[in-house]
Amino acid sequence: MLEFITVNEHSSIRIDEGKVIYSDPYNISSAAHDADIILITHSHFDHYSPDDIRKVMKSDTVIVCPTSVNEPKELGLSVKQVTAGEKFEVLGVRFEAVPAYNISKPFHPKSNGWLGYIIDSSAHGRIYIAGDTDITPDNKQVKCDIALIPAGGTFTTDAVQAAELANAIRPKYAIPIHYGTVAGSPDDGEKFRKAVDSCIEVVIKL
Repeated sequence: MLEFITVNEHSSIRIDEGKVIYSDPYNISSAAHDADIILITHSHFDHYSPDDIRKVMKSDTVIVCPTSVNEPKELGLSVKQVTAGEKFEVLGVRFEAVPAYNISKPFHPKSNGWLGYIIDSSAHGRIYIAGDTDITPDNKQVKCDIALIPAGGTFTTDAVQAAELANAIRPKYAIPIHYGTVAGSPDDGEKFRKAVDSCIEVVIKL
């Protein structure tokens, strides 16, 4: 199911959209060097990992990141910095930047300008990568067909809260992420599945 999407570990996502898109590559086991585009949601170590980016990047890879994240410029690649609400195109792929922040926790303040992303795919619809976030007024307005939502708690929504967000935005498919290693436990995916409305298909990738 949704074979074009792989969740490597935690929030490390690979999407083959004709162009190969990685989001927050982390703990990459092999040096594939196949990334056309790399999305960085924010600068925490488990989301911006230069060593893992080097394993997937090519000489012409484009990195997309928030305007507040300057570290990727050190990698010598083309870097596109974007802000919340911005719609943009990279290598023929359309994107939208969505705010990602905590309301009830201190780890990801809204003032940092950190992001989630929507990939606007002609083949697969709108694919929402939520980033590290709580349920917010901004992400409750997201319209998408596929949603990848953090479910590990501590730094983000937990499994039940992630399901609440999925039930609010009602994608066709929901994929829980950000659990089982750095945060959360391996069974958070199943907790998420049980709390999601039956009209939404939950796909477990971790």
